[in-house]
Amino acid sequence: MTAVDSMAGRLAQIQQRIAQACARAGRAPDSVTLLPVSKTFEVDAVREAMALGLTRFGENKTQELRQKAAALAGQGLQWVLIGHLQTNKAKDAARDATELQSLDRPDLAEALHRRLVNEGRTLDVLVQVKTSSEPSKFGMDPVDVPAFLRRIATEFPTLRVQGLMTMAANSPDPAEVRACFRALRELRDQLRQQAIAGVSLERLSMGMSGDFELAIEEGSTEVRIGTAIFGARSYPDPQ
Repeated sequence: MTAVDSMAGRLAQIQQRIAQACARAGRAPDSVTLLPVSKTFEVDAVREAMALGLTRFGENKTQELRQKAAALAGQGLQWVLIGHLQTNKAKDAARDATELQSLDRPDLAEALHRRLVNEGRTLDVLVQVKTSSEPSKFGMDPVDVPAFLRRIATEFPTLRVQGLMTMAANSPDPAEVRACFRALRELRDQLRQQAIAGVSLERLSMGMSGDFELAIEEGSTEVRIGTAIFGARSYPDPQ
């Protein structure tokens, strides 16, 4: 087995590439956090990642998150929801997630707040912004974000805004991908000037296995890496 055939080898390679991208951008390597995305991978894969020192994992669906959290209870793990969240799943997110990175509409914020009040919890959130023209991408229109942040701060105090998240266009053109990341960073910079009380904008979650180096060069503070750490995903046959 070669180094890149093992999870340890793949993780080391990703960490090296993150450091190199930071160096190109004149940034410190520790200015970028790695979020391993364990969605669709079995609990044993998470255990292997834990043995490498990873304690925070990204999941797309509340049901899968809950199952893994139950199987690995008491291990001090943090579970981050990064997938599109239906409003009727707000109860599950409020109960089980450490953080939500895909808050993208007022009705979801309201549902989460109501459930969090019942749970006696607060939840760190990132607001997902749509920076590409692809219909398949979720996220709030950038022009609606300032008012949304103000509403969260005044009406939904259980939601602790920590920053913004986006998914870049699925394009072979690096310039098009960079433009998505740059748009989020520029939006964040504009919002900072407004100094919305109760809202932190320190974090920019952008960049995945195929484009995280571009994201880092454009200002990402957190990259969401799945297959480049865990290996290729095996999806069930839809038939």
